[in-house]
Amino acid sequence: MAKTQKKTLDLVRREMPKQPPEVRRHNFQEVALGYSPELAVEEARRCLQCPKPACVSGCPVEINIPAFIDAIARRDFGQGIRILKEKNCLPAICGRVCPQEDQCEIKCVLTRKGAPVAIGRLERFLADWEAEQGEPELPPIAPPTGKKIAVVGGGPAGLTVAGDLIQLGHQVTIFEALHKMGGVLIYGIPEFRLPKAIVAREVDYLRRLGVKLVTNFVVGKTRTIDSLLEEFDAVFIGAGAGLPWFMSIPGENLNGVYSANEYLTRINLMKGFLFPNYHTPIKRHKRVAVIGGGNVAMDCARSALRLGAEVRIIYRRSRQEMPARLEEIENAEEEGVIFEYLTLPIRYHGDENGWVKEMVCVRMKLGEPDASGRRRPIPIEGSETVFPVDAVIVAIGNSPNPLIPSTTTGLEVGKRGNIVADEETGKTTKERVWAGGDVTTGAATVILAMGAGRKAARSIHQYLTSH
Repeated sequence: MAKTQKKTLDLVRREMPKQPPEVRRHNFQEVALGYSPELAVEEARRCLQCPKPACVSGCPVEINIPAFIDAIARRDFGQGIRILKEKNCLPAICGRVCPQEDQCEIKCVLTRKGAPVAIGRLERFLADWEAEQGEPELPPIAPPTGKKIAVVGGGPAGLTVAGDLIQLGHQVTIFEALHKMGGVLIYGIPEFRLPKAIVAREVDYLRRLGVKLVTNFVVGKTRTIDSLLEEFDAVFIGAGAGLPWFMSIPGENLNGVYSANEYLTRINLMKGFLFPNYHTPIKRHKRVAVIGGGNVAMDCARSALRLGAEVRIIYRRSRQEMPARLEEIENAEEEGVIFEYLTLPIRYHGDENGWVKEMVCVRMKLGEPDASGRRRPIPIEGSETVFPVDAVIVAIGNSPNPLIPSTTTGLEVGKRGNIVADEETGKTTKERVWAGGDVTTGAATVILAMGAGRKAARSIHQYLTSH
């Protein structure tokens, strides 16, 4: 009997084409251009189709990763997108912004050889292929149950809950405070990383499934959670983390010192980068400092760069400790963002008109690891440095807005204003109310919010079908 031939390892990870840095730093068009069918098939054929695929355990929404990759390898792209959408109603978004390198790809056995399969890029390929075919096909919808669910917040967690529950036969209404659905996807992530047309397309898919979309509706002001519970059988809170943190240092109230939320919302949701075609003016600054080292800091820096500024990222640890995705750090470096590592702002000085004009920083050294596992930054005495700036963007994190907890009875809240919810079910301390995403964890990733939405949807469905 002939032996089964062992598959030869292909350790050449197919790179995705992207705009050259000298071109893209002057436009807001998408940087990464996506795989061609040929590149996608080549990359998919690298997958070893492991009998016990560890990659699946790394996916917060439990996608059958080997199955959709096998479909690409066989050029059955229609089957591939169907497999993806069994678990993920936002594949075009996740394929672009999820940190696959820390989730599914890190579990790929080829990671040991330094060349994991590009799972995220293949997910994006299928979603983009589907979009090119016209309107996507709709999955089967279960018979109506007569149960009604209110979803508060049209971000990743809320959209996932809605997509799952509508397919199970429940009536779902999403209430969104802003004038467009999408949450952080629409106001926080720049066009060059996630085109807004893609978010609109994914939201429209939910509308076609039967989800009712209500915008300009501020829960806590327009209506309270208690009021919604009089009309709906269950409520899911996915209101995100929209309250920005500041450092509480002298000069933070000067003109020209922005929160990342304000800066990115003006550019992204309100199309400030297209002024005067859109009526949201963005001041064209010359020297911008961005405080922080996460993905939001990279988004702010790369946006300011495209608006013509010299941009510095000020980060108190070293490059190695930066929480941003490596891909985003590299993109920013290629485009010309200047990185000031081991540096911490301690005060800002203003001019006679109240505008920030310079930033005083102190240099740092790294000590022993702190609770986060990263080495703790310690100020170096006598190391003050002054940088001339005409804008500072503070991107050091966010907490949930206190509006909903302050207007809702019986809802337990944590130290940082987060709604306390069970990690596995999303159940809160209030009967018939679930929560998930950034409103429970503080600012985190799109896919973790979606994972929380999926768990909550499962729990809500179980509750509604047993009561």
